[in-house]
Amino acid sequence: MTTNVMACIDGSSHASAVCDCASWASLRLDAPLTFIHVQDKHVAEVKSDLSGSIGLGSQEHLLAELAELDAQRSKLATEQGSLMLDAARTRAILAGVAAPATLQRHGELIETLLEFEADTRLLVLGRHGETSSSPYAHLGSHVEQVIRALHRPILVTQGDFKAPKKVMLAFDGSATTRKGVEMLAQSPLFRGLELHIVLVGADTDDHREQLKWAAEVLNQSGIDAHTHIAAGDVDKVLPAYQQEHGIDMMVMGAYGHSRIRQLLVGSTTTAMISTARVPLLILR
Repeated sequence: MTTNVMACIDGSSHASAVCDCASWASLRLDAPLTFIHVQDKHVAEVKSDLSGSIGLGSQEHLLAELAELDAQRSKLATEQGSLMLDAARTRAILAGVAAPATLQRHGELIETLLEFEADTRLLVLGRHGETSSSPYAHLGSHVEQVIRALHRPILVTQGDFKAPKKVMLAFDGSATTRKGVEMLAQSPLFRGLELHIVLVGADTDDHREQLKWAAEVLNQSGIDAHTHIAAGDVDKVLPAYQQEHGIDMMVMGAYGHSRIRQLLVGSTTTAMISTARVPLLILR
């Protein structure tokens, strides 16, 4: 049974937003919260084998010192990760989460998340990690891979987090977004909130019927659902609607409308999320 809200913590400016967003989701879902920090194994590995370099092979004391420095860096990175997890746990407790857990692992982020996938109800992570020189930068660079690899809802934070009052679902009538409607109807995550179901396309009878179905399913579950059809480009219509209506969070299917899929897992992902300026829940 998938029970936990899992939150990836790194040293980026998004860490506080990830913590606050995960705490909100944990309380809304009445689900246990686990913070996880993954230290890239490639960073922890000793990388100072200079035995093949000219003039260095015989200088054993220099090689030993370099190896010791690598070990110290790895130790400091581990200690830093532990401090970040402790800070996240304290912040979550102050937000009302009863007993958040923490996990620290050495290895690949994707492999670690897949290890816990069976027990993950929702994954929360920041859109960007630290700078490329940081040992934690892999979090940002791997967001696209996480979306592709995990078959769990993924909530990507953007900037500071505030509890949403208005949510927008990008609906295209695909099997993924229809499944998403049913998933949202069964989940307490958005219950009692105002949800806007937006379909980008022509104003046809078929589209109106699809939206009517989605609204009825959500309204019956206690979600105040409103429908809207808009023509134009997805990457322009959705951010414009979000800003015009004060939407606090966007919801999309990872494999729905071909253009939406490109935005989520293609080269224009960053542009879409930065334009929206709100957290993005990606349904699988």
